[in-house]
Amino acid sequence: MTQDTSHHNEHWTEVIQPQSSLFDLQIKEVWRYRDLLMLLVRRDFVATYKQTILGPIWFFLQPLLTTITFVFVFKGIAGIDTGTVPAYAFYMAGTTLWNYFADCLNKTSTVFRDNAAVFGKVYFPRLIMPLSIVVSNLIKLGIQFVLFLAFWGYYFFTTDKIAPNETILLLPVLILIIGGLGLGFGMIVSAMTTKYRDLVFLLTFAVQLLMYATPVIYPINSLDIKPNVKSILMLNPMSHVIETFRYAFLGAGGGSFSWGGLIYAAVFTIVVVMLGTVIFNKVEKSFMDTV
Repeated sequence: MTQDTSHHNEHWTEVIQPQSSLFDLQIKEVWRYRDLLMLLVRRDFVATYKQTILGPIWFFLQPLLTTITFVFVFKGIAGIDTGTVPAYAFYMAGTTLWNYFADCLNKTSTVFRDNAAVFGKVYFPRLIMPLSIVVSNLIKLGIQFVLFLAFWGYYFFTTDKIAPNETILLLPVLILIIGGLGLGFGMIVSAMTTKYRDLVFLLTFAVQLLMYATPVIYPINSLDIKPNVKSILMLNPMSHVIETFRYAFLGAGGGSFSWGGLIYAAVFTIVVVMLGTVIFNKVEKSFMDTV
């Protein structure tokens, strides 16, 4: 009798319960494990360039070399005009944002496969893993954004072709949309790769193709394209994000802005994140049987 009473009076510091809802974002649980989130962010950042010669310098070299290549190929050879905006500032703006989206999507898409051993041994909210990827890539985005600001500042003070405006204040919203798109689509693909490994290779190819369906290397307003083709391109939420970013920092000559387009991108992102969470939570329960 005494043993039963002591059993009922026990207070547990950790109670693991089955997840009841597929829509559960586990916000409280994720917040409780925020220290683990920060450790994973640090691990991702350090491990990426730990055994490289140049180390974090690659954060600068990657967008710089990409921008130089774009200027040479698309402006120099293909003759794609960037309007009144200097080509280096134009391509650097698109490259900076696209790199963040592509990194979030590509790395999140293999989170189940890459962490199967850890998931099978230790309990923690599984959403911590994809969230840590999105947050760690924010550091890389910040470094590359500083490089973009260096180009932007040079042209701003030496030419009259850069015309920033108050839309710059929307930058945090744009970053949230990009991170959400990468997280949502990444969780969907990650859940599917537990059974179909080939999707990882297909995704790498698809991301490269998607860049050409996004105004990263061309100003969408200055292209001589049919209105229906332009409408299809603007169905891509990343098109609105990049156009808004260029409009904010470079002016009307670099991009375009509409509240309708930005709201569309935000709603699209919310839907993708919710869908990704549902699929992620569903697969989480049984993925150890297939990985």
